[in-house]
Amino acid sequence: MGGQLGPHLHVEGTSVVHRLPAHAKLVGLLLFVLLVVALPRDAHGHRLAMLGVAFAVVAATRVPWRHVLARLVVETPFVVFALVLPFVAVGPTMRVGPVTVSRDGVEAGLALLLTATTSVLMAVAFATTTSSRDLVRGLQRLGVPDRLVQILAFMVRYLGVVGSQAQRMKVARESRAFAPRSVRSWPVVAASAGALFIRSYERGERVHLAMLSRGYTGRMPVTDPLSASASDWARALAPSVLALGTLVVAHTA
Repeated sequence: MGGQLGPHLHVEGTSVVHRLPAHAKLVGLLLFVLLVVALPRDAHGHRLAMLGVAFAVVAATRVPWRHVLARLVVETPFVVFALVLPFVAVGPTMRVGPVTVSRDGVEAGLALLLTATTSVLMAVAFATTTSSRDLVRGLQRLGVPDRLVQILAFMVRYLGVVGSQAQRMKVARESRAFAPRSVRSWPVVAASAGALFIRSYERGERVHLAMLSRGYTGRMPVTDPLSASASDWARALAPSVLALGTLVVAHTA
């Protein structure tokens, strides 16, 4: 597992977040997101506080903000849905300038937007500070079923290989003056996709045979297992503790 999560995600660094063990960061991420999602719908002030925590964690990674903000494009479907909600939801209405919108839709849309942005920021902070090798080791340390860990490991490792093969096939088509401008080009694209699938399947068989020849028995060996000290867990769970306190305050207010 020498590959990384990809040049578009993982960023090498020496920050405190980079140095945390992957399994501790993963547990902290999941707990934080679940606690933020559990906040009451109208607790916008508390969600803003959690958004501030997410920004602080991202800042602690020392990853360039341009790199982080570019990754937020995955949030686009949630942003679109949040903007549409005030116009399609039912219930009491309110005037916002020249338009009439649903009050419940505005509340739900704002809650969705803040929750999604906070969660995506924390996920980006995790992805940019965790290599694919450490992610696999972290899942092994947490006791995730070995078969699932292997599927994830090979997917991460060979996704770039298949992507490179697809790019080479695209260059080969373009060098032969192929340009997909109409429906008549679909058979060529479909044939390329089929060829890519066959090549990937054959590569998978060769990799499997190579593993068997090296003593593979169905389980991946655990080399250099991860460990986390009490201070590591404290730092990894600090945002979750803040989120838990915010949730308690929000429900008792």
